[in-house]
Amino acid sequence: MKARDISVLLSVILIVAMLIIPLPSWLLSVLIIINISLALLVLLISMNMREALEFSIFPSLLLLLTLFRLGLNVSTTRSILTKGEAGGVVETFGTFVVGGNVVVGMVVFLILIIIQFIVITKGSERVSEVAARFTLDAMPGKQMSIDADLNAGIISEQEAKERREKVSRESDFYGAMDGATKFVKGDAIAGIIIVIINLIFGIIIGAAQQGLPLAEAATRYSLLTVGDGIVSQVPALLISTATGIVVTRAASNGNLGEDIMSQLLAYPSMLYVAAGTILLLGIATPINDLLTIPIAGALAAGAWMLKRVPPKDEADLIEAEEEIETEELKSPESVVNLLNIDPIEFEFGYGLIPLADANQGGDLLDRVVMIRRQLAVELGLVIPVVRIRDNIQLQPNEYQIKVKGNVMASGNLLLDHYLAMSPSEEEDSINGIDTIEPSFGLPAKWITEETKEQAEILGYTVVDPPSVVSTHLTEVIKANAHELLGRQETQQLIDHLKESYPILVEEVTPNPLSVGEVQKVLAKLLKENVSIRNLPIIFETLADYGKMTSDTDLLTEYVRQALSRQITRQYSENDQTLKVITLSGGIEKLIADSVQQTEHGNFLSIDPTDSQRILESIASQVEQVAFMQQTPVILCSPAIRMYMKQLTERYFPQLPILSYNELEPSVEVQSVGVVNID
Repeated sequence: MKARDISVLLSVILIVAMLIIPLPSWLLSVLIIINISLALLVLLISMNMREALEFSIFPSLLLLLTLFRLGLNVSTTRSILTKGEAGGVVETFGTFVVGGNVVVGMVVFLILIIIQFIVITKGSERVSEVAARFTLDAMPGKQMSIDADLNAGIISEQEAKERREKVSRESDFYGAMDGATKFVKGDAIAGIIIVIINLIFGIIIGAAQQGLPLAEAATRYSLLTVGDGIVSQVPALLISTATGIVVTRAASNGNLGEDIMSQLLAYPSMLYVAAGTILLLGIATPINDLLTIPIAGALAAGAWMLKRVPPKDEADLIEAEEEIETEELKSPESVVNLLNIDPIEFEFGYGLIPLADANQGGDLLDRVVMIRRQLAVELGLVIPVVRIRDNIQLQPNEYQIKVKGNVMASGNLLLDHYLAMSPSEEEDSINGIDTIEPSFGLPAKWITEETKEQAEILGYTVVDPPSVVSTHLTEVIKANAHELLGRQETQQLIDHLKESYPILVEEVTPNPLSVGEVQKVLAKLLKENVSIRNLPIIFETLADYGKMTSDTDLLTEYVRQALSRQITRQYSENDQTLKVITLSGGIEKLIADSVQQTEHGNFLSIDPTDSQRILESIASQVEQVAFMQQTPVILCSPAIRMYMKQLTERYFPQLPILSYNELEPSVEVQSVGVVNID
């Protein structure tokens, strides 16, 4: 342990010892001076702090100082009642401070008690109670504000974490202060009781046991009791004042002294009013003019001097800020920052600013939070922060969605309209502005508020502009999730899994598979819309087959087979029926024979004419299935599944390709079409 820690422990032990062991008078005097010094130090610190959390130890320190002061009260009481003395400090306060007059001393003591107990302590207790309640009530709003700033890219993940910790600490601090003020209140009550005990029993002991005359005993013990009471109440009053300052302190850019001087003197003209009032008070009343005129003159002189100081010109401030920004742009660090590319960006024209402005009713930031949570559940991937910003280069109602700096999608919105999608292609009975729904490319119309109810009655799907953006953003992120999963993100997933399955992770990485190889497997799954949330099963499969092969394509096939229940439920109807398009035996054999094996892996080398005929047949079957309002799924043998995906992904990127080994035995497979080139 450090010497500083040991000194704190010894101090606490000394406090306990004072309650039990009699202390010599000289040591009591030393401890009383230390008590006053500590109380003064706490008061000065509370005045110089900028926010309450800078003195977060105050509640615990308040308890220790109160216990220390009460321990001194016990020791001085023991010394007064047994020896008839309590050290030079107590006697000095009993004789010199109050002039040896017991009545004056009692009056001073009672005034200190009234100031501390009724004025300061009572007010501090109420303020602490209200601050604790308001701080707790404000926590959800502060947390939402932090999430909004994080999603908007205003702050980083680390800054958001620090701000959340600060909100939590503030709640804990004000809750502790609510209870700590009770220590001060109890200390004031204990001071009154101790003085009464010292006074009554001191006179009894002096007269009955020490044989002093009653008047002498009353005088001696009364002075000692009053001195002891005032000695204890002076630091108690300082601590009470510090408590009041801490709980009433609002966050600002300066300490208490700076705030008082800057805000009290913020209106120099008011000093002229105060000076005139004091001057009139001296003229109109018998108060001596020699008192009022100098004070009024000092106030007027202060106002004149403050008026002479010119206010800071806003133009100068703006110019200074621009100079600072210009210097920052010239620095090499700012150029390096320009190299950073945000994983996901949402840019919009100035006409769409109300979407993201909470003051205008925009809830885009809250929707982005929900999108990230939804995709984390659906995909098993932590979506990076979406950077939301306006772009004056775009049209007023235009927006763009970028992934790693590349524009992946764009669209146009009419904020005062609703997007209506017809239940059938023939339905076109409402008036509106023709457009294309951006997420799925369906024909739609922008309709007004007055037409909305009519469209809903006719069966149209009607959505507001924020929902259009949310859906579009969700679909773009889903389609490009594999690009958002890099090695760094994969390592984060591995670290999270390692907390619950340490043995499983150690068996997979770094040997036999590197983080990069694991990332390739997970990215291939995401590219085909397979969720990676069930990481334990994925790593179990990699642990089983990772020692046999490092081919990520083959490992992906093994993982897909292990996730058969998940994949089956994803595409089947009610987990019972799966309608698929199958491949003819000729096509299966053609693709299997076209696989070329090399030392760098296997790849599909098929005749362009044959591939064109296969794709045309697939397009025909997919169109027929889509016409029946069913989701097209192609089913093939496990040996050619990944090669079939390679063949179709350029032309049908969203078309699911499943193998027989990826289906649950309990599901009923119904063929609704056959791909054939014969």
